[in-house]
Amino acid sequence: MSIPFMDLSGCYDQIYDEIMEKIKYLIDNTRFIGGEEVEKFEEEFADYCNAEYAIACGNGTDALILALHALGIGPGDKVITVPNTFIATAEAVNNVGAQVDFVDVREDTYLMDPMRLRNYLERQESTTNIKAVIPVHLYGQMADMEAIMEIAKEYDLKVIEDAAQAHGAELNEKRAGGYGDVATFSFYPGKNLGAFGDAGAVITNDRNIANKVKMLANHGRIEKYEHQLEGYNSRLDSIQATVLRVKLKYLKEWTTARIKKANYYNELLSEQEVITPVVKNVARHVYHLYVVRTKERDRLRSKLNEMNISTGIHYPIPLHLQPAYNYLGYKVGDYPVSEKVSNEILSLPLWPEITKQEINKVVKEINLWRDEE
Repeated sequence: MSIPFMDLSGCYDQIYDEIMEKIKYLIDNTRFIGGEEVEKFEEEFADYCNAEYAIACGNGTDALILALHALGIGPGDKVITVPNTFIATAEAVNNVGAQVDFVDVREDTYLMDPMRLRNYLERQESTTNIKAVIPVHLYGQMADMEAIMEIAKEYDLKVIEDAAQAHGAELNEKRAGGYGDVATFSFYPGKNLGAFGDAGAVITNDRNIANKVKMLANHGRIEKYEHQLEGYNSRLDSIQATVLRVKLKYLKEWTTARIKKANYYNELLSEQEVITPVVKNVARHVYHLYVVRTKERDRLRSKLNEMNISTGIHYPIPLHLQPAYNYLGYKVGDYPVSEKVSNEILSLPLWPEITKQEINKVVKEINLWRDEE
């Protein structure tokens, strides 16, 4: 049995006819950019997130850039995020001319550690140039937003929730995006809510921020040839919007399936020598990724690969050690938790339609690997 890391074919089989009918309509009527499909998706996604506004854009990275720009973040400003994330979180900061810096994560959840955030701010001679913080809701679980918001309020920081992996995740019954000034989402095809290409969105409860993001995403304009400011070309096309509208109707069902399959992994792996995901009692983890840890990660991954079981590592090199950030002058040991987990984490196969038989196979091989030690 060959088991892929992710299999998108099951959900596409379920919705294929419905999507193709809608895409054919758009092609037949030459409706490709903006329009009713995009507007309806924005309304429906805002409603799903329990937010006032959603503004669709080209991709998740653009969503971060638009959010930062709309909040007035730019040259001379500093923005704090975590090293244990995809580079998009940090590169968006530099793309608006600001400087990125990091605080380490918690070892149990791999999410921003509020205590380390506070310690970082307390160590600064001045925090006047620190304008925002970007907690990342990684793997499908939200960061400790109540503690982060308390610190942000104390230091007058804007808060951008990077929710690229957290569609429908909750903390204290608030969905991702319910705490910060804005939240950003990616709809990359492999995400829990994925398009047929790149797509993203910004959500907010602030009308002024929403209007600015909307202008920025469309060349800084409201009217066709009247530009209020310099912006970007980051519009969501109508074909991606119609795909997302169809898939959004099934997201609750697919999320329930992900959680059920992740819990089955947890049950089978509870006595094994891997650390399974830690989920806070007040959190709803939507399992974009099912991530375990072991000090023998590379050996386990090699063993699973030999048995035709694909895995992933999210992420193998913390941002502060990436060549792109050599200029910051960080070295091994500066962010010990992110460095430690980057050498131990392993993402196991998970998607809504994965079968118990396939999970049993993965766990069986983990057991055999453990017994070989």
